[in-house]
Amino acid sequence: MPDSSITSPDLTATNNELSYYLQVDAPEIDLPAPLALDIPHTSQQCFYMLPLGKLQLLELTIYLSAAATSEDIEAARVSALKSALAWQKRGLQRHKESGFDTAEVLVLDIQLIDETLAIACGSEEKGDAEKAYEQKSAALQMTSMPHSFGAGYFMEELVLDINDDTQVLQVFSWQDWQMLVATAQTPSDIWRFLRYHLTEIRQSSITGMSRFDTEDELIKRFMGSADLLSQAITVDNALIKYGIQDEPNSALVTMSLAQERKNATTQMYHEHRLQAAKLWSQLSIQMVDLAATKPMQEEVSKTARLRSQWQQQLLDESLFSRHELVRTLYMYPKQSHAMRESGYVVHQHSYESLGRHYVLIFYGKTADGQQSKAAIQPNLQKVAQDVATRLPLAELHHVIVLGIEFVSDAADTYMDIDLWIQPLSPMSQKERQLTKQLQRMRQQQSRQTKASAQKSVSHRSLSTKTPIQHTLEGMQMNIKVPSRDDE
Repeated sequence: MPDSSITSPDLTATNNELSYYLQVDAPEIDLPAPLALDIPHTSQQCFYMLPLGKLQLLELTIYLSAAATSEDIEAARVSALKSALAWQKRGLQRHKESGFDTAEVLVLDIQLIDETLAIACGSEEKGDAEKAYEQKSAALQMTSMPHSFGAGYFMEELVLDINDDTQVLQVFSWQDWQMLVATAQTPSDIWRFLRYHLTEIRQSSITGMSRFDTEDELIKRFMGSADLLSQAITVDNALIKYGIQDEPNSALVTMSLAQERKNATTQMYHEHRLQAAKLWSQLSIQMVDLAATKPMQEEVSKTARLRSQWQQQLLDESLFSRHELVRTLYMYPKQSHAMRESGYVVHQHSYESLGRHYVLIFYGKTADGQQSKAAIQPNLQKVAQDVATRLPLAELHHVIVLGIEFVSDAADTYMDIDLWIQPLSPMSQKERQLTKQLQRMRQQQSRQTKASAQKSVSHRSLSTKTPIQHTLEGMQMNIKVPSRDDE
């Protein structure tokens, strides 16, 4: 599939999930020379603790006259880059001490403004000019100039000594960064692209041949690459090894083959993942935001901390993992009438984090049934704890239970979702050994009885494991969202 077939998302409709991983205690920024000379600018740094590493982001906007020549613009870009490199160098020691895998990123926005205002500000002292920009920014007619860098820029214009040990500053224009956030969407997939981008820069430096001309081109290439689904394949293989599922995920196999063979259907799968990711994001954010309106009986700071932890557990899912969760939700209308009436359960594991397990309970319609909302809703925590004691997974760290009811009114159909998140303590070495022994025994028993065993339609069989004590409280909430008619 050619790269150009990956369509560009609507940037104005993008929800930036990175904001939910922002560290509020990031130090104040003090940009070094040469940017501190005579180029009007604004800057801020943001630290994000993402699931896969720490992202340190420098957002830098420089203001130039609309009449600036290409030479003036390039000189300003070089000045901004050199200043950002100095900023990165000052933080390297701090990053080494933190022990986290860290990515440093510069997002450079070039704003072209009215020439008369630029001259007026240029005639003032630097401090006054910056103050004037801040005060008049709402009234300014400014245009963000599209630009890109590409691997060739660092090989030809800004030559750096790049090797496998170098902590490389990754640079994006404002437009390309917004494209990345809108396309990759999830914190995990954004991080994977940064690793992909870094590898391409290093390979370009080693071979002396530019591997991409623009960041936008590389983003599109990444979305059709094996890197996007590599973690899902790793988790899928682990789930089979543990006996939690019997065979590879069919959707994952289909998407992987389509991308490998560059089939025309790759674009369709790409769009399905993006649509599912947006819906899962809306569900996750709204559900946890709802919980904040009814805080538990505890201090505000603890409630906020727990809220952040639960929100991140849901948002940590990758594009493919979200696709599978949403696909499970919208398979409900396709189930038989008898199943919908009695209710049923689907076990779904995260394809981003081995150890985050989902239990989706679709409430039955019969008021006094065993799987009715009245019977199940008060016991979501018990369900989560029961699954935790029976799931043969040494890496298990969270069990997430969704209680789902489809409610119809005259205008539409809604999903009413109850949520319980059960965090679990890490297993000791002895518990891991016992779990593996039980897993082997279970697999032997399964092989012996496979010919005669009949799988339950509503429950996947779970193996026994050593009980795990939880360290944090659970949280319960619900949200109503319109159902989708085309599923």
